[in-house]
Formats: sequence, structure tokens, C-alpha cells
Amino acid sequence: MPAPIPIGEEAHPYTTPVIRDARKGVVSKRALCQSCDMQCAVVTESIDGQVVRVRSSDNPIFRDHICMKGIVTPKGFSHPDRVLYPLKRVGPRGSNQWERVSWEEAMEDIGTRLSAIIEEHGPEAWAVSTSQWNSGTDHGLGRRIMNHVGSPNWISGVSLCAGNTAAVNRLTYGWFPLGDFHSTKCIVLFGHNPRRHSWVMIYNYIRLAQARGAKLIVLDPRESSSAKRADIYLPLKVGSDAAMMFGWLKVIIDEGLYDKAFVEKWCEGFEELRERVNEFPLQRVAKLTGCDPEMIAKAARMYATEGPSIIPWTPITDMQRNSTSAIRLQSILRAICGYLDVRGGETFHGLVSGVINDSQIEMHHVLPREQQMKQLGSDKHPVYTYRGQEALRGPMKRVWGHEYINQVVGCYMANPPAVFKAMAGEGPYPVKAFFVIGNNPVMSYSNMNRIIKGMMKQDLIVVQDHFMTPSAQLADYVLPGDTWHERPWLSDLFEWISFVRPSEQSMEPMGEAKSTWEFWKLLANALGKPELVPWKDIYEFYDYRLKGLGKSFKEFCATTDVHFEPVKYKKYEQTGFATPSGKVELKSSILENLGFDPLPYFREDPAMPEDYPLMMFTGVREDPYFQTSGRHIPEMRARVPEPRAYLSEKTARDWGVVHDEWVDVANELASIRMQIEINPSMPDDLLRIPHGWWKPEMERGAGKLSGAILHADAQLCRDDPDYFDQEQGIPHLKGIPCRINKLTTKHAEAKGTADAIPVA
Repeated sequence: MPAPIPIGEEAHPYTTPVIRDARKGVVSKRALCQSCDMQCAVVTESIDGQVVRVRSSDNPIFRDHICMKGIVTPKGFSHPDRVLYPLKRVGPRGSNQWERVSWEEAMEDIGTRLSAIIEEHGPEAWAVSTSQWNSGTDHGLGRRIMNHVGSPNWISGVSLCAGNTAAVNRLTYGWFPLGDFHSTKCIVLFGHNPRRHSWVMIYNYIRLAQARGAKLIVLDPRESSSAKRADIYLPLKVGSDAAMMFGWLKVIIDEGLYDKAFVEKWCEGFEELRERVNEFPLQRVAKLTGCDPEMIAKAARMYATEGPSIIPWTPITDMQRNSTSAIRLQSILRAICGYLDVRGGETFHGLVSGVINDSQIEMHHVLPREQQMKQLGSDKHPVYTYRGQEALRGPMKRVWGHEYINQVVGCYMANPPAVFKAMAGEGPYPVKAFFVIGNNPVMSYSNMNRIIKGMMKQDLIVVQDHFMTPSAQLADYVLPGDTWHERPWLSDLFEWISFVRPSEQSMEPMGEAKSTWEFWKLLANALGKPELVPWKDIYEFYDYRLKGLGKSFKEFCATTDVHFEPVKYKKYEQTGFATPSGKVELKSSILENLGFDPLPYFREDPAMPEDYPLMMFTGVREDPYFQTSGRHIPEMRARVPEPRAYLSEKTARDWGVVHDEWVDVANELASIRMQIEINPSMPDDLLRIPHGWWKPEMERGAGKLSGAILHADAQLCRDDPDYFDQEQGIPHLKGIPCRINKLTTKHAEAKGTADAIPVA
């Protein structure tokens, strides 16, 4: 996500002249790229109403924040396989039999069927899965409608990527902070590896920070490109992040390197924390992490003494069986070293005054507490559910002015595995209607086979997307979604950063594509609740949100690249922290009241099964792709045409495989087909499995799903208690036992791919 912008004492817009292009017929617009969740400012260039080029912003603040995924969108969005008209299933679910219908016909039937499901089973029988950037483009309307109808069962991929981080951070100090890359003196990357074409904005900020002398510490099982540039590189064992942080805390506390004044005045539970940390002497931490104890101590000292330091958000820590403890330990390191809400440290941005934020649009307060407590998974894994965040309502109101602030749209979610169990008939009550908005849930959560089982049992599945994804292939209706070229947008970056940016509409939607915002308005009408979305169009809605600034949205677009609040430091000195105690809770009262250990801990890995002696980690995205998207674009497939499993040369020798050989990677749940890549960055006995592989050109429908059944990593992602974070209920993706199976012709034919995949 974007780092804080250097600003003065007063909030003001950063303006640039309206773009004019002297080339005949070229119309340029300022836009925010949504090819991933970075929201880089770019310029689109159109000819005859069609975007033909995307280039970097002219604004010096945002210049060079662009990658191949944004540049290639004109071709990707005009692909001949894009869904441009509403489609209704006419054969059995998953049969890939469709007929074109009108939006009016589709929405009338969807409204009727959803209403009947709610009448028979209750509103909680309706679940919605979406993604972070599509949640942003509906501006909270989806949650608004669900909250008024009475369903708490909203899920998103942010449950294991940034949204859960926000929820866990708030347990410690009542907000999700953002690292000040511009002024920091030390950056710590836990497994994260920003690159020129992946998290490009963060990559640029890190390189600029290093150029002015900031230190870089990288902790990663792989010797990543970031590790090669680091001042200290710690090749920790996969999934041992929490143990490493205990080692850092042991050094920092024992050597008195923490901010004693801040700890004494603003922290609760320090002595209890010290006792827990004493359970992790450096020799134990070295054994758990596989790192040299002297290097562990050196890194801890650098973090504590070179600062202010930052530990930027990382998706790696979000996806572990010790995720809650690891995220809490990051929070604790920031706090006891005095790096909270200071220049160069971890800043608390707050909300943008004068702008109605997404959380206000969502209206969580209208969902009755009885329905909130029905949220699936909140009984066992409550942290990012209504139940887990309930104790923060009063503190949020006291410090930030609102009881419900849904940072990174991840603080009031249902638990995805619990939702899919209910869809499959294994929950406390049934889920019978499933809406998928700009998301590919079949491949985006753990235990893919259960997800498919649950989807096959639904009475109604509605998907809005650009392409016929594996999830869309199981739907009743597939509705065409617009692209970021085709809609205006007002971004407040999910209440994480105190600025607001506009994105101009660059072209008219192709075919009959509609925005997420329009979909929810049509659904409100179809449910007989038009008053929930009273604005006539998205421009009137944006005018409503910006009325406190005294500008219409079109005026805002014409004059402003970014409107931001001043960053004021140490706000807690006036307000306290937004926690029940008003202090940083090193010992969490919220976790304790929920029945969990109030202090961080480390669960060691279960014993390795004899039949699965290798470890794998998944979740890594190749540069040309974001999540499960982009594989239909020829230029992107040419760069990474096949799913490749990375492993060391020694591991390849041990298992008798060679570079480019096709194999099956298997565990107790399933096996998936990968092509071997021998890579010197990998440690021995560890496989890196790419995320989100399917092939749009392959056969569609149940049992095939365009190659997802053959390649998707989600089939190997376990959701049993040994591989689950207890407090959040998220899967452990960073250290799953597995094995390599050599292929035979019989194996290939069993997968139905003998004509598509080379076999040994």
C-alpha cells in the first residue's frame, strides 16, 4: 500500500493541471490502476473511446509506480473471451451450458430466489465472497444491504491477506498502522519480497530508503531478491516467524534496548510479556528458526537501535498457524521500541475529515446483535468477526469517532472455512445462496474440494466477473463486471491511510458490463429495498460522500490528484489508544476475555508424516499475475506459461527429478501437477508452490474447471486444527508436509491430461 506522503501542517489537495495531449485523437485520463491492490496512479490514453495505452503518472509523487500488469490491461480487458452479457445456467450445475439473458430478467429472478431462501432459511443463509479491490469499488454497498437484510456472512481473501492483519493489530493498540518509508531508518521484511512488477510502489519506497542510508533486514527461507540487497539476511525456517520475534524480544528486553519511558507510561502487561519471552533463549530460537544466534541478536539490535524502524505489512505472517501471535509480536516490537505514531516509525493515519467513509456506508450498527453472533466461525475463531471486535466499539468511538471502522474491509468478517462447511451441510445452519463479486473463491481459500462440494449444494450462486473463472463455471448466473478503465472511482484506501484519491472513467463499459456499485443498486431494487441505495447513479453517490469538502466529484477529479490529512504524531497523548485499557495491551484483555492466551506464544510444527517428508509453502504470485487472474493474456503467459515448483538442486537429486520435468506434488488432501524449476534461492527439502493456477483455454465445467482441478494450490491447503491459527481460523500455508510423485502415463490419464501435459 502507498506510504505516507510528506505534508505540511494543513490538509490540502495536491493538484496538477488537467492533462491535455497534443496528439490527434488521444484522450488522456488520470486513473488508479486496480490490477492489484496497490492502486497506483496512472494515466490512460484512449483513441475513439477505447483505452489503448496505460502509462505512469505525471505527478512526481506517483511517477514510476507502474508494472506490467497495469500496462497490459488494454489488451487483457478487450480479450475475446471476456464476459460482456448476463448468462444464465440452463443445464446441470457445472455443465457449462448457458443462455444469454437481459440484466432485467437476471435481477428479477435473482431477487425472487434470494428472497425465498431468506424467507425459508433466514438471512444468514446468504453468504457473499468478494475481494479487497472489488470491495472498495462497491464502497460498502454490499455490506450495507447485507446488514439491513440481516446476514453477517461476508467473506473475503483479506481474511488471510491484510484484513486479518488489521483486525489483529487493533487488539494491541486499536489501529492498523502504516510504516513511514520516507523517514524510516530501518526496514524489516518478513518473507515479503516487493519487486519491480510486484508491489512496485513498496519496492520503489524501499529502494529510495536504502539510497538515503536506511538499513534493510530480510527474513525469508529463500534467498530472495530483497535478501540479496539486505544489510542482514536471516534464512529462517518456513513458518517460524513468531519464534524469531521472540528471539528479538529476548535480546531487546535483556539488553535494555526498549523505550522504558513509553513502556512504563503507555503499555500494559510488560512483566507478563517478559516472563513469556524468557521461555525463548537464543539457543532455542536458533533451533526453531534454523538461524545463527549471533545473527539473530545482531538483527534485533539493528532494529532496536538504528530506528525509528518499520515492519511493513507482509502477507506471509498472515498465513501461518501462529499468525495471531506473530502479528501481535510485530505489534509488540513496534510498541516497546517506541516506534508507534512517530516520524519514521509506524503511523496511525486516522480518517479523512469531510469525507463519508466506506464504514459509514456499510452501516454495521443496523445488523442486530443476535445476527452478528450468528456469524459463521465466530464461536471458535472470533478475532476478525463481530464477536472478536466487539470490545473495541467503545474505544474506537472514543479515539476515532466511530464505533465501526472496517479497516482493510477485514474487521467484521465471517470465517471462510466455516462458511464453506455450512454450504456443504456441515455447519450450525445451512447456507443456500452464495454471491461471488470479482472473486474466485474456488481457488482463493483452503480445502478447495470442500469449497466445490459446498458450491454444488447451493440453491443460488451469482457471480459477477470479467471472465468465466472456475468459480463462475459453477454459478447459476454470471454477470459481466466493468473494469477500472470503465468506471469512475473514489478511493479512501479502506480507512487505512488518511487520504482520498479520484480515478476518472476512461471509456464506456464494453457490452453490458456494469460496476459492482450498479450491481448492488439493482439487487436492492430486486429485493424491494430501493431506499438502501437511494442515489440515482454513482456520480450522485460520490457527490454525497464528498459534500463535506464542498466539491462535486467531477470538480474533485478536475482539480485534485490526492486530498490528504496532515500526519500528526503521538496522538495517543491526547486520546489514549483505542483499546479497552486506553494503553498498548502487550497482554491482550480482548483475547483473554475471548478465552485465548492473552500473550503471544509459539506452536511448534506437528510431527512430519512419514509419507510426506518435504515441506512446501504456497501463496506466492508470479509477477505477471495477481491472485488467479491474468493467465488469459498472451504476453503474460509467455513470461510464465506453466505452474512451476521451485526446489533446490539437492532436493531435485534426492527425489530423482530434473529441471522442466512434470511431477505431482501431493499431501493427504490431494495432488497437483507442477513443472520442476531448480532454483538456487531455495533451501533444501522445501518446495515453493505458486498460487492460483488455472488455464482458461482448458476444458470448462465441473471436474475440470479449466485446469484448476489439475493445478490449483488450494487443493493442498489444509484446514484441520493442526494447520489452523486458533484465534483467526486461517490456514497454515507456510510449511505444509508434502511429497513429489513421479509421473507415469497411468497417472496422467487418471488426471485426464495425457494429451495436454508431457509425461515421463
